[in-house]
Amino acid sequence: MRLLALLICLATPVLAVQPDEILPDAALEQRARAISRDIRCPVCQGESIDDSSAPISRDLRIIIRERLVAGDSDTEVIDYVVARYGEFVLFNPRAEGSNLILWLAGPALLLAGTAIAVATQRRRKAVPDADLSQTEEARLKEILKS
Repeated sequence: MRLLALLICLATPVLAVQPDEILPDAALEQRARAISRDIRCPVCQGESIDDSSAPISRDLRIIIRERLVAGDSDTEVIDYVVARYGEFVLFNPRAEGSNLILWLAGPALLLAGTAIAVATQRRRKAVPDADLSQTEEARLKEILKS
């Protein structure tokens, strides 16, 4: 029974949110968690601030909660964090400005590659198979024998 309890504890995700950070208002806490899952830790870079135990992540979690308690909307909180740390901290960068190039580059390259593949296939079909003359066939058989 103890082994089962230990395995269940190990299987659950470990969040870096400390008990003293948790807001008493469950709705605000849920909003804070949703926001902090979408913000990248500036130190760890591969983790959200909700999962990171880096000191800067703790600071960001506290700032997010303070802003929510002050009455900011989710968008205002995210804008505040982006203004301080740049768009890099967003796991899903906004599709505007220079980021628009990044959002459109993938589909544009896919379309270009498809167009090139279709054009290549059409060209191959347009070129008729050339028949070999008798001397060329004889020479080919001779080459293949040796």
